[in-house]
Amino acid sequence: MVMPLFLIFLLHITSATSPDLRPGFYSKTCPQSEIIVRDVMKKALAREARSVASVMRLQFHDCFVNGCDGSVLLDDTPTMLGEKLSLSNINSLRSFEVVDQVKEALEKACPGVVSCADIIIMASRDAVALVSGPDWEVRLGRLDSLSASQEDSDDIMPSPRANASYLIDLFQKFNLTVKDLVALSGSHSIGQGRCFSIMFRLYNQSGTGRPDPAIDPTYREELNRLCPLDVDQNVTGNLDSTPVVFDNQYFKDLVAGRGFLNSDQTLFTFPQTREFVRLFSKHQNEFFKAFAEGMVKMGDLQSGRPGEVRTNCRVVNARPVHLLLEYPDKMENNVEYM
Repeated sequence: MVMPLFLIFLLHITSATSPDLRPGFYSKTCPQSEIIVRDVMKKALAREARSVASVMRLQFHDCFVNGCDGSVLLDDTPTMLGEKLSLSNINSLRSFEVVDQVKEALEKACPGVVSCADIIIMASRDAVALVSGPDWEVRLGRLDSLSASQEDSDDIMPSPRANASYLIDLFQKFNLTVKDLVALSGSHSIGQGRCFSIMFRLYNQSGTGRPDPAIDPTYREELNRLCPLDVDQNVTGNLDSTPVVFDNQYFKDLVAGRGFLNSDQTLFTFPQTREFVRLFSKHQNEFFKAFAEGMVKMGDLQSGRPGEVRTNCRVVNARPVHLLLEYPDKMENNVEYM
């Protein structure tokens, strides 16, 4: 049997963490970089609380697709279908303009130094810390990809319909444990989700023509009012009952049958993940510690592909076409290896 190419590459990513990632990577080349990122994130939070949750999710959607390389930020071109319009990202990922603002501020302070991939890592950490969540030391030194792939994103990223068993298998491919899975799912402590993602839960779970029996009846009534059958499916609802505070309420809601997404609630209905949901629902410090550890582990995923430091996170740097044809034999024109 021939293994699909994306699976072959996925197996490579799981063991390809970079030894060059380290705290303080920009201490000499851009010593104010982390302060600059946090300042922009504070301003984004003041403008729209939801924006920081949206920025935080970029790390998951970036790192799981060919490593943490900023590929999720690239716009489509006439010759490349990027990841922004993939099945899991279209009408879902947002707040790219916040990353643009961070990049603009960093380019003014230290041009051509801080990668967009590292911006995602720093901004994700700050998104959590600024809304009462944990803070942690980030390892930096990533390069930005030279391309993006909608197909790879479609092949790898999970659906909101995914169950815990599927998610466990997916995370294991990236050397992330069941505990990591449950803790990182706690990113849904902040932010909102679309009606599109829960219509099947409300009206046709598993093709039964009935709602998901795991939903608390009172909560189901709330969701039915938010998302009736004729709703604009881009209408959004809170992912937990404290959507602008990063805390362990998300896990308390799962225990009470009040998980918004199927992929959330299944963490409590599935025995292998239930113990961690219960643990985190009772002990917020345990959740915070596991979440920070999981974010660092996920942030270490690297592809080994050639990269650069983009000056604009939405497009690769301009370079002569003949150089593109010479990779990977030559590392010229600000191209290195991740």
